[in-house]
Amino acid sequence: MAGDWTPHPAAQPRAPEPGRLPAEVTGFVGRRRELSELAALLAGARLVTVTGPGGVGKSRLALRAAARAAGAFPDGTWLVDVAPVQDPLLLGHAVLEALRLTDGTARPPLDVLTGALEGRRLLIVLDGCEHLVEACADLANALLRALPGLRVLTTSRSALRAGGEHLLTLAPLPVGPAAPEAPVRAAAPPDAVRLFADRARAVLPGFEVTDANVEAVALLCRRLDGIPLAVELAAGRLRALSVEQITARLDDRFRLLTGGCRTALPRHQTLRTTIGWSHELCTVQERLLWARLSVFAGGFDLEAAEYVCAGDGLEPEDVLDLLAELVGKSVLLREDSAFGVRFRLLDTLREYGGHWLRAAGEEQRLLRRHRDWYLGVATWGEVEWFGPRQAETAERTELAHSNLRAALEFCLAEPGEEQIGLLLAGTLWFYWVGCGHLGEGRHWLDRALALDREPTEARAKALWVTGYMATLQGDLTAAGPALEECRRQALDTGDDRALAYAVHRQGCAALIGDDPERASELFEEALWHYRTIGELNSNVVMAMFELGLAYVFQGDLDSGELWFGQARELCEEHGEQWAYAYVLYAMAYSQWLDGAVEPARVLARECVRLNHRFHDLLGIVIGIDLLALLETEPSVPGGSGNLREARVLQGAAHRIWRTVGNPFLGSRSFFGPHQECAERARAGLSEQEYEGCYEAGALLDLDAAVSRALGGGGSPEGPERGPGPCSVPPAPAPAPVRNS
Repeated sequence: MAGDWTPHPAAQPRAPEPGRLPAEVTGFVGRRRELSELAALLAGARLVTVTGPGGVGKSRLALRAAARAAGAFPDGTWLVDVAPVQDPLLLGHAVLEALRLTDGTARPPLDVLTGALEGRRLLIVLDGCEHLVEACADLANALLRALPGLRVLTTSRSALRAGGEHLLTLAPLPVGPAAPEAPVRAAAPPDAVRLFADRARAVLPGFEVTDANVEAVALLCRRLDGIPLAVELAAGRLRALSVEQITARLDDRFRLLTGGCRTALPRHQTLRTTIGWSHELCTVQERLLWARLSVFAGGFDLEAAEYVCAGDGLEPEDVLDLLAELVGKSVLLREDSAFGVRFRLLDTLREYGGHWLRAAGEEQRLLRRHRDWYLGVATWGEVEWFGPRQAETAERTELAHSNLRAALEFCLAEPGEEQIGLLLAGTLWFYWVGCGHLGEGRHWLDRALALDREPTEARAKALWVTGYMATLQGDLTAAGPALEECRRQALDTGDDRALAYAVHRQGCAALIGDDPERASELFEEALWHYRTIGELNSNVVMAMFELGLAYVFQGDLDSGELWFGQARELCEEHGEQWAYAYVLYAMAYSQWLDGAVEPARVLARECVRLNHRFHDLLGIVIGIDLLALLETEPSVPGGSGNLREARVLQGAAHRIWRTVGNPFLGSRSFFGPHQECAERARAGLSEQEYEGCYEAGALLDLDAAVSRALGGGGSPEGPERGPGPCSVPPAPAPAPVRNS
């Protein structure tokens, strides 16, 4: 792994992309008039909301309209799925995640968004806002006021009632007249019939609407009020029933459910009836599994379903077949992933299943099973993080993100579960820190620590993780008390592991606080504790790297290189890559101080490449800042280096620092490479070049900045780049690709 880093070819920033909307997997039927109306609204209004009952097709219409409008938004059209977000405080984090930005700072997500999207022209689709109407309205209003180039399209069962909001109320699909004097013709069927036929062909490939069956299909669609979800569910029943039989069974279900809520809209009653009828067509075991699956938020795999849902009338070996049946009956969605097949309940069907789960008195038991499974996911992820499957662990944890949030929410909302919430939030340190979720990690840990102050091992772990993340954000005011409380509690309770971690992270705070002598003492003490208790993981490697860096900051390169070498050997032995990237940064910095420019450049580029794989913004930005300094080194004796490229990289790093936290962690030591680079560039460039190249770099998004750093830059001049000495093409949409 070590010693073989092939430089990436030079790469220029990518051209603007059309957006990151999901591809359609089924045909889009009808809605021509609504699409035209929505296009006109988007052209003239900055906030548009598509309203209508559940299952009417609001999301499909909004996504189709957004895709058509993509050309008007050079910085992309972006989908934010609001439905899985239950806590209004996490809405901003969800938007950041959907836009592939990272809230790694202590600032509110709104500040991060407005800073990152300043000067951009883009469309954001907030889908499924009805349960967070007030939060969505506040967020949209704040963003639109701060960002003139932004437009927001939302879908909700009710209006947001925000200033400047324009509404498009979506009705069900046309079903055709019921009068005998105006029969429906197979040659020109209404849209609801066309939708039924399209979905029916997925079940029965030979199905066609003919003169012989068009009236029967039209009658069925009328009975369903033309609601797309209801029509699609009905079409799925063609596996076992004819069109006429489906209609007859619907009649029975309508009569069965007439005792429902009298104040509900008829269409809501109809949709509920349709889902209830679909529920009735399931076997007892299928219904039981449907109800139990409602505890999942977002996608899940077979193993999760087997663990959470089996037992008490449902054998583990039966779950696979039951999942397949629910997919076949359009209750579950089947999704492919890098780790195999995953499943997902549509939100409306999830809510329906949840009703039955509560009615059966099983909700609390299933939520605890769900919590236990995802605590296991986090625990196993922490173990696997130190090893060759580290990148895979990052991806698997990312897939589980929505369910981890749900498990944390359960722990923090349910009395008596607070300690497990502390344990879960603390165990996920590797994900919060290593995969760019510092802001969200602090959110969960702050909540958990405030709920239960009992001095347990779980609280101790949550304290040192909180102190660690606050330190990485440059928030030493918050880090100090958390780490000191952890240290005192560890001494009082005899918790040697917590003591090791507390001392270690106090060393980090001292290092960032520009006290490398005190930092080296604390790191030495922490490593002694780690050896005593037999601890060996990524944190231990980081302590070695940090101790070496403390010596380098004191001018002792030999001692620093000794610790870097030990850390590197451990990483190579265990296949560790995340901590390894930081070791490479320290080695590159030390090599530069020793005058070995080219070896330093190779090491720093590999540091950036590996950190980009994990989406660790702190590791990326310190690497790019060091590479900027290395660009100022002359390639031949007496030269001046590529000062323009150095300033471009500094500008790119500045933009990334704004999403990480306090620039250079608020540390003079970590600020050193940047300051040295800036002084060299200012001495060799005109004021116009100095400022222009920096501004050009600040236009690069994360992917483009990383590509530029890995490619080694090159002269940023040239007429094809537009006016100015260092201009670059406009940055693409404000987002890197995670785990690339």
